[in-house]
Amino acid sequence: MAFRKTHPSRATEVAVQNDYRKYREQLRADFNCRCGYCDDRDVPRAERFEIDHFVPQKVDSSLGTVYSNLVYACRSCNNSKRAKWPTNNPLEHNNGREGWIDPCDKSYADQFERGNYGEIIATTELGKWMYNELKLWKPQHEILQCYEEIENSIQELRSRLENCNNAYNLKIFLKLYEKKDKILYRLYI
Repeated sequence: MAFRKTHPSRATEVAVQNDYRKYREQLRADFNCRCGYCDDRDVPRAERFEIDHFVPQKVDSSLGTVYSNLVYACRSCNNSKRAKWPTNNPLEHNNGREGWIDPCDKSYADQFERGNYGEIIATTELGKWMYNELKLWKPQHEILQCYEEIENSIQELRSRLENCNNAYNLKIFLKLYEKKDKILYRLYI
């Protein structure tokens, strides 16, 4: 299964800010309300999402407020990546085996795929390095992906119920299914 359904793309016409935090809402929109690295969505935990400096400030402090260097990231990925930059050269993101690919670069998604249960699987040597460094093996990514699939199934079921003549049994099933949904929702918090 594909790693992402929608690819992030940074806006090019963004007013320059003197504080990178002021870009938060624009980044959130450009990254489709998802972490640029693991693709977990931010709902309902958006307050736990952060702004990562793709090229770390310790490698090149001049990029601290440059919009094209910022990534909307979940706390887990941001904490895992931090200031790691194996090449020590801000112009060289990776050496083919170690380093990073900007999440807005279309080749980023080629490094990974999703397994049958939503788990992230590295598909290249560089992808394996990023997978380990970002700790994409953490069960939270699989759980959150499954939770999103359940939510999508509930939405689809609701829309089918609206068009169903004999919906009584389906409505009972939906109520039971939604109880399970409320329990799984706690995993997001």
